[in-house]
Amino acid sequence: MLKIALVGVGGISGEHIPVWDKMENAELSAICDIRQERMERYPEKRRYADFNEMLAKEDIDILDICLPTYLHADYAVKAMEKGINVICEKPVSLNESDVSRVYSAARKMNVKFMVAHVLRFWWEYELIKEIYDSRRYGKLLSGYMNRLGTCPKWSWDNWMKDPLRSGLVPYDLHVHDLDFMVYAFGKPVDVQSHRSKRTEQDYISAVYNYGDFFITAEAAWYAAPLPFGAGYRFQFENALITYIDGKCTIYQNDDIILDLSAGDTVGTGCIDLPRTNAYANEIRYFTDCVFTGKDPNKIKAAELETVIGILNGL
Repeated sequence: MLKIALVGVGGISGEHIPVWDKMENAELSAICDIRQERMERYPEKRRYADFNEMLAKEDIDILDICLPTYLHADYAVKAMEKGINVICEKPVSLNESDVSRVYSAARKMNVKFMVAHVLRFWWEYELIKEIYDSRRYGKLLSGYMNRLGTCPKWSWDNWMKDPLRSGLVPYDLHVHDLDFMVYAFGKPVDVQSHRSKRTEQDYISAVYNYGDFFITAEAAWYAAPLPFGAGYRFQFENALITYIDGKCTIYQNDDIILDLSAGDTVGTGCIDLPRTNAYANEIRYFTDCVFTGKDPNKIKAAELETVIGILNGL
């Protein structure tokens, strides 16, 4: 039984904690946050307001970091120096140099480290990578990805609206789609971007050129109260695949329409991705790597450096 601790009981922890609680081979026994009221909903867990105290008192196999972005690297290194495996929310940092710092600490202490880039475990996005790799519908011609919502007003100490702590829309929202592009298609040849940035809102639109195809992506925190939404359209030679309002559909050029959200399959069923919770997928993947001693190389350091390097130029 692996012993799990989590630091940062903010918004994203609400996706992580239920996953840990349902796992049979792991126990989330300790949580940490400077806000005592955030931990009151978990009375069965040992609660700490001081991270160093938790590290000193708890026997921890895996630390789950759900802190604000600017704290990720420092807390990860501190835990790994004590021999603790670390899974850390995205992005690993606003600074490209922190990638080598955290991975060097992991190698030195012989522990596992992984950044939880959830789209790599989201079946609707894994579908696109499978179709691209297999060329099931021919070559990719173009893509469009979006991640749009309202400006966050709920974050602790308003850290999300501080560019030095969150990186704003590029690092909080756009990073998801860019990370998936680098994972699925590699490093783009070049990037053209436009940004409308004001105190009360932030919007970015970028075109990623891959030579044979291009992908347009947009992300925004609008001042207007737009409900959050994310999706895509990918145009292949023989089909259009869309993910809109939570519905994934393949429109084949032969006029066949497959509603994958309703359980339709493709061809002989080679595309048979599990419709499971992506947060559960990433956490189970990392836990399995800790158990088996395998490297969690579905997320590679070089890819993280590529993503941060591009984001720094937007």
